Amino acid sequence: MCLILLSFKSNKEFPLIIGSNRDERHERPTADAGFWDDHPDLYAGRDLQDGGTWLGITTNGRISALTNYREPQPRRTDVRSRGTLVSDYLVGSLSGQDYLNSLAADALNYNPFNLIAGNLEELWYLSNRGSGVSPVTPGVHGLSNHLLDTPWPKVKLGCDTLNALDHCKDPDTIIETLLNTLADQRRAPITELPKTGVTLQLEKTLSPPFIMGDHYGTRNSMVVIVSASGEVFVHEKRFGPQARFAGETARAFKIR
Repeated sequence: MCLILLSFKSNKEFPLIIGSNRDERHERPTADAGFWDDHPDLYAGRDLQDGGTWLGITTNGRISALTNYREPQPRRTDVRSRGTLVSDYLVGSLSGQDYLNSLAADALNYNPFNLIAGNLEELWYLSNRGSGVSPVTPGVHGLSNHLLDTPWPKVKLGCDTLNALDHCKDPDTIIETLLNTLADQRRAPITELPKTGVTLQLEKTLSPPFIMGDHYGTRNSMVVIVSASGEVFVHEKRFGPQARFAGETARAFKIR
Protein backbone atom coordinates (compact mmCIF):
# COMPACT_ATOMS: atom_id res chain seq x y z
CA MET A 1 0.00 0.00 0.00
CA CYS A 2 1.36 3.39 -0.94
CA LEU A 3 -1.07 5.77 0.67
CA ILE A 4 -2.83 5.86 4.04
CA LEU A 5 -5.12 8.74 4.98
CA LEU A 6 -6.09 8.68 8.64
CA SER A 7 -8.49 10.64 10.79
CA PHE A 8 -8.08 9.58 14.42
CA LYS A 9 -10.44 11.02 17.07
CA SER A 10 -10.97 14.09 14.91
CA ASN A 11 -14.54 13.46 13.71
CA LYS A 12 -16.68 12.96 16.83
CA GLU A 13 -19.23 10.80 15.00
CA PHE A 14 -16.55 8.62 13.38
CA PRO A 15 -13.40 8.55 15.56
CA LEU A 16 -11.58 6.33 13.07
CA ILE A 17 -11.54 6.99 9.32
CA ILE A 18 -8.99 5.34 7.02
CA GLY A 19 -8.65 5.74 3.27
CA SER A 20 -5.95 3.74 1.54
CA ASN A 21 -4.50 2.77 -1.82
CA ARG A 22 -2.43 -0.36 -2.27
CA ASP A 23 0.03 -0.11 -5.14
CA GLU A 24 1.48 -3.41 -6.30
CA ARG A 25 2.46 -5.48 -9.31
CA HIS A 26 -0.70 -6.53 -11.12
CA GLU A 27 0.36 -10.15 -11.43
CA ARG A 28 0.77 -10.64 -7.67
CA PRO A 29 -2.09 -12.91 -6.53
CA THR A 30 -4.46 -11.23 -4.09
CA ALA A 31 -7.71 -12.17 -2.33
CA ASP A 32 -10.56 -9.67 -2.09
CA ALA A 33 -11.30 -8.09 1.30
CA GLY A 34 -13.33 -10.31 3.58
CA PHE A 35 -13.22 -12.29 6.81
CA TRP A 36 -10.39 -14.83 6.76
CA ASP A 37 -11.29 -18.52 7.01
CA ASP A 38 -8.39 -19.21 9.37
CA HIS A 39 -8.97 -16.04 11.43
CA PRO A 40 -12.72 -15.33 11.23
CA ASP A 41 -12.49 -12.16 13.36
CA LEU A 42 -10.09 -10.51 10.87
CA TYR A 43 -11.42 -8.46 7.95
CA ALA A 44 -8.80 -7.66 5.30
CA GLY A 45 -7.60 -8.35 1.81
CA ARG A 46 -4.88 -10.95 1.53
CA ASP A 47 -1.61 -11.31 -0.32
CA LEU A 48 -1.82 -14.88 -1.65
CA GLN A 49 1.91 -14.98 -2.41
CA ASP A 50 3.20 -14.51 1.15
CA GLY A 51 0.02 -14.58 3.25
CA GLY A 52 0.05 -11.12 4.81
CA THR A 53 -2.03 -8.01 4.28
CA TRP A 54 -1.67 -4.24 3.99
CA LEU A 55 -4.70 -3.03 5.97
CA GLY A 56 -7.01 -4.86 8.33
CA ILE A 57 -9.41 -4.53 11.22
CA THR A 58 -10.77 -7.14 13.61
CA THR A 59 -14.14 -7.48 15.28
CA ASN A 60 -12.49 -6.70 18.63
CA GLY A 61 -11.11 -3.40 17.31
CA ARG A 62 -7.50 -4.20 16.44
CA ILE A 63 -6.29 -2.08 13.50
CA SER A 64 -3.10 -2.13 11.46
CA ALA A 65 -1.88 -0.72 8.15
CA LEU A 66 1.37 -0.68 6.20
CA THR A 67 3.17 1.22 3.47
CA ASN A 68 6.57 0.64 1.94
CA TYR A 69 9.31 3.24 2.35
CA ARG A 70 10.71 4.23 -1.04
CA GLU A 71 14.42 3.77 -1.58
CA PRO A 72 16.35 3.30 -4.84
CA GLN A 73 18.17 0.20 -3.53
CA PRO A 74 16.94 -3.19 -4.77
CA ARG A 75 14.41 -5.01 -2.63
CA ARG A 76 15.91 -7.77 -0.50
CA THR A 77 14.64 -11.27 -1.22
CA ASP A 78 16.09 -12.95 1.89
CA VAL A 79 13.64 -11.43 4.40
CA ARG A 80 10.01 -11.98 5.40
CA SER A 81 7.22 -10.17 3.60
CA ARG A 82 6.31 -6.82 5.16
CA GLY A 83 2.63 -7.75 4.94
CA THR A 84 3.13 -10.30 7.70
CA LEU A 85 3.85 -7.41 10.07
CA VAL A 86 0.21 -6.37 9.74
CA SER A 87 -1.35 -9.82 9.93
CA ASP A 88 0.86 -10.93 12.84
CA TYR A 89 -0.34 -7.98 14.88
CA LEU A 90 -4.00 -8.41 13.97
CA VAL A 91 -4.15 -12.09 14.94
CA GLY A 92 -2.03 -11.57 18.06
CA SER A 93 -2.75 -10.27 21.56
CA LEU A 94 -0.04 -7.66 22.23
CA SER A 95 -1.04 -4.02 22.38
CA GLY A 96 0.01 -1.87 19.45
CA GLN A 97 2.75 -0.22 21.51
CA ASP A 98 4.11 -3.51 22.85
CA TYR A 99 3.99 -5.12 19.42
CA LEU A 100 5.93 -2.32 17.75
CA ASN A 101 8.42 -2.18 20.62
CA SER A 102 9.01 -5.92 20.25
CA LEU A 103 9.46 -5.48 16.52
CA ALA A 104 11.81 -2.50 16.70
CA ALA A 105 14.92 -4.52 17.52
CA ASP A 106 14.37 -6.75 14.49
CA ALA A 107 12.98 -4.10 12.15
CA LEU A 108 16.06 -3.83 9.94
CA ASN A 109 15.57 -7.46 8.96
CA TYR A 110 12.68 -6.31 6.72
CA ASN A 111 12.60 -4.26 3.58
CA PRO A 112 11.86 -0.56 4.35
CA PHE A 113 8.40 -0.09 5.88
CA ASN A 114 5.98 2.16 7.75
CA LEU A 115 3.61 0.40 10.15
CA ILE A 116 0.63 1.60 12.18
CA ALA A 117 -0.88 -0.67 14.83
CA GLY A 118 -3.33 -0.21 17.68
CA ASN A 119 -7.03 0.01 18.41
CA LEU A 120 -9.82 2.55 18.67
CA GLU A 121 -8.27 4.07 21.80
CA GLU A 122 -4.62 4.38 20.76
CA LEU A 123 -2.53 3.99 17.62
CA TRP A 124 1.24 3.65 17.32
CA TYR A 125 3.69 4.11 14.47
CA LEU A 126 7.04 2.57 13.57
CA SER A 127 9.26 2.88 10.52
CA ASN A 128 12.53 1.02 10.16
CA ARG A 129 13.79 4.20 8.54
CA GLY A 130 12.60 6.37 11.41
CA SER A 131 13.56 7.02 15.02
CA GLY A 132 11.56 4.42 16.93
CA VAL A 133 8.02 3.83 18.13
CA SER A 134 5.80 6.89 18.54
CA PRO A 135 2.12 7.52 19.28
CA VAL A 136 -0.23 8.63 16.54
CA THR A 137 -1.79 11.77 17.99
CA PRO A 138 -5.49 12.59 17.58
CA GLY A 139 -6.07 14.46 14.35
CA VAL A 140 -5.61 14.00 10.61
CA HIS A 141 -2.52 12.22 9.29
CA GLY A 142 -1.14 11.04 5.96
CA LEU A 143 1.39 8.36 5.15
CA SER A 144 2.85 7.49 1.78
CA ASN A 145 6.31 6.07 1.05
CA HIS A 146 8.23 8.27 3.47
CA LEU A 147 7.79 8.96 7.19
CA LEU A 148 4.42 9.74 8.76
CA ASP A 149 3.06 13.15 7.78
CA THR A 150 5.78 13.87 5.22
CA PRO A 151 3.92 16.44 3.09
CA TRP A 152 4.07 14.82 -0.33
CA PRO A 153 1.42 16.20 -2.73
CA LYS A 154 -0.81 13.12 -2.48
CA VAL A 155 -0.59 13.24 1.31
CA LYS A 156 -1.54 16.91 1.45
CA LEU A 157 -4.46 16.33 -0.93
CA GLY A 158 -5.75 13.45 1.18
CA CYS A 159 -5.39 15.32 4.46
CA ASP A 160 -7.28 18.28 3.00
CA THR A 161 -10.09 15.89 2.10
CA LEU A 162 -10.21 14.45 5.60
CA ASN A 163 -10.17 17.89 7.20
CA ALA A 164 -13.15 18.89 5.04
CA LEU A 165 -15.01 15.79 6.35
CA ASP A 166 -14.30 16.60 9.99
CA HIS A 167 -17.95 17.32 10.83
CA CYS A 168 -19.58 14.92 8.38
CA LYS A 169 -22.07 12.54 10.00
CA ASP A 170 -22.99 10.50 6.93
CA PRO A 171 -20.85 7.38 6.32
CA ASP A 172 -21.85 7.17 2.66
CA THR A 173 -20.63 10.71 2.05
CA ILE A 174 -17.32 9.98 3.76
CA ILE A 175 -16.81 6.81 1.74
CA GLU A 176 -17.72 8.40 -1.59
CA THR A 177 -15.56 11.48 -0.98
CA LEU A 178 -12.51 9.48 0.07
CA LEU A 179 -12.84 7.04 -2.81
CA ASN A 180 -12.95 9.99 -5.21
CA THR A 181 -9.75 11.38 -3.71
CA LEU A 182 -8.07 7.97 -3.84
CA ALA A 183 -9.03 7.75 -7.54
CA ASP A 184 -7.27 11.03 -8.42
CA GLN A 185 -4.72 10.42 -11.21
CA ARG A 186 -3.42 13.98 -11.56
CA ARG A 187 0.37 14.11 -11.38
CA ALA A 188 2.01 16.61 -9.08
CA PRO A 189 3.91 19.59 -10.53
CA ILE A 190 7.63 18.96 -10.95
CA THR A 191 8.40 21.64 -8.36
CA GLU A 192 6.44 19.68 -5.72
CA LEU A 193 7.89 16.23 -6.38
CA PRO A 194 9.89 14.55 -3.61
CA LYS A 195 13.43 13.40 -4.24
CA THR A 196 13.69 9.79 -3.17
CA GLY A 197 16.57 8.69 -5.36
CA VAL A 198 14.52 7.35 -8.27
CA THR A 199 14.32 8.99 -11.70
CA LEU A 200 12.30 12.16 -12.27
CA GLN A 201 9.98 10.28 -14.63
CA LEU A 202 9.27 7.65 -11.95
CA GLU A 203 8.70 10.35 -9.32
CA LYS A 204 6.08 11.88 -11.65
CA THR A 205 4.45 8.51 -12.32
CA LEU A 206 4.20 7.74 -8.60
CA SER A 207 3.05 11.22 -7.52
CA PRO A 208 -0.79 10.96 -7.77
CA PRO A 209 -2.93 9.09 -5.25
CA PHE A 210 -3.95 6.58 -7.94
CA ILE A 211 -1.17 5.06 -10.05
CA MET A 212 -2.07 3.66 -13.45
CA GLY A 213 0.16 1.23 -15.33
CA ASP A 214 0.32 -1.99 -17.30
CA HIS A 215 2.42 -3.98 -14.84
CA TYR A 216 2.34 -1.92 -11.63
CA GLY A 217 -0.26 0.39 -10.20
CA THR A 218 -3.07 0.87 -7.72
CA ARG A 219 -4.66 -2.52 -7.17
CA ASN A 220 -7.00 -1.65 -4.33
CA SER A 221 -8.72 1.39 -2.83
CA MET A 222 -10.29 0.85 0.57
CA VAL A 223 -12.13 3.02 3.07
CA VAL A 224 -12.68 1.90 6.66
CA ILE A 225 -14.74 4.02 9.04
CA VAL A 226 -15.76 3.21 12.60
CA SER A 227 -18.53 5.07 14.40
CA ALA A 228 -18.47 6.13 18.04
CA SER A 229 -20.89 3.25 18.77
CA GLY A 230 -18.59 0.67 17.15
CA GLU A 231 -20.20 0.24 13.75
CA VAL A 232 -17.68 -0.55 11.03
CA PHE A 233 -18.23 0.33 7.38
CA VAL A 234 -15.74 -0.99 4.81
CA HIS A 235 -15.77 -0.34 1.08
CA GLU A 236 -13.16 -1.81 -1.26
CA LYS A 237 -12.67 -1.13 -4.97
CA ARG A 238 -10.33 -3.32 -7.03
CA PHE A 239 -8.46 -2.53 -10.22
CA GLY A 240 -6.43 -4.25 -12.92
CA PRO A 241 -3.86 -2.91 -15.40
CA GLN A 242 -4.49 0.60 -16.69
CA ALA A 243 -7.03 1.23 -13.91
CA ARG A 244 -9.46 -1.36 -15.28
CA PHE A 245 -12.29 -1.73 -12.76
CA ALA A 246 -12.24 -5.27 -11.32
CA GLY A 247 -15.04 -5.19 -8.74
CA GLU A 248 -15.99 -3.79 -5.37
CA THR A 249 -17.22 -5.00 -2.00
CA ALA A 250 -19.07 -3.13 0.76
CA ARG A 251 -19.52 -4.57 4.23
CA ALA A 252 -20.77 -3.44 7.63
CA PHE A 253 -20.26 -5.14 10.99
CA LYS A 254 -19.98 -4.28 14.67
CA ILE A 255 -17.01 -4.10 17.01
CA ARG A 256 -17.67 -6.51 19.84
